[in-house]
Amino acid sequence: MTNSPVPANVGEVLLSTARAAIAKQLGLESSVDESAPWLTDAGACFVTLTQEGALRGCIGSLEAWRPLLEDVQANAVAAAFHDPRSPPLTRAELDQTQLEVSVLSAPEPMSFTSEADALAQLRPGIDGLILAYGNHRGTFLPQVWEQLPEPAQFLAHLKLKAGLPVQFWSDDITLARYTVTAWHEAD
Repeated sequence: MTNSPVPANVGEVLLSTARAAIAKQLGLESSVDESAPWLTDAGACFVTLTQEGALRGCIGSLEAWRPLLEDVQANAVAAAFHDPRSPPLTRAELDQTQLEVSVLSAPEPMSFTSEADALAQLRPGIDGLILAYGNHRGTFLPQVWEQLPEPAQFLAHLKLKAGLPVQFWSDDITLARYTVTAWHEAD
């Protein structure tokens, strides 16, 4: 999202785009201006759906490989209808659902000598984290620090999400951090 000038209302445009994509999938009329040049720049985002503060769906991309417009639309539809943690969103639920769009920076691989070293480098409230080991992979957005404020707790839960035991550690684990700029609809 760096090639074209980005206006002050970027959050409003991204949230409207995400909501319109979900509405369209539900067969509802919805229009949104998708003509902003910066929407054609490659971008990676996560779209999170909540209802009364509870997670209702969250799907995203870790790397920018398609235009941000397409990434927001695809991830909004996936979060609403294909997140395995929740049943597909219904028309009746759409008005009670709040959306958040988080645009990710490029992941930066971390260099560390041990789990303790990796934990010492984490920046609570700032870093999103990608953990990979063999076929195991998981990520937490920086927003997860609100529920898991301690680095050891954050990493332990991320291991579980990746399908690894809490106490597991290997020199073959890779970690990469990223930051996000997030916009959310009001409750």
